Amino acid sequence: MSTATYELLAASAQVWSLIGAFVGGLVVAGALIWAVRIGMQVMDREEHRPTPEEQTRLPDGGAVREMREIREPDEVPLSPKSGARLMPYELHHASTRTGKDQVRKRWLPGSSGGFGSGGPGHV
Repeated sequence: MSTATYELLAASAQVWSLIGAFVGGLVVAGALIWAVRIGMQVMDREEHRPTPEEQTRLPDGGAVREMREIREPDEVPLSPKSGARLMPYELHHASTRTGKDQVRKRWLPGSSGGFGSGGPGHV
């Protein structure tokens, strides 16, 4: 074979790789277009988004504020001596209740320390 033949074969391999890249790009672009169309069809089937008039509003009294309270455990009532078991409707709705004393206990300097803090403890 002559040099011209090798050059022609090398050029044809480059042309085929260029055509392959172009076809691959077309396939990827077609897949993206297909995915966008499917997504648009899915969005068309969804419920409409609420208009500004349908959005939630603040109550007339303004924003609801946080309520701080001290909670204490609400013990399970003891079952009667007769052996009858407690039914769910006899139990309380929550495991805690509002404490009787709503005064928050403050730390007094020198009164105590946390476990392992090296403090003197109760003095």
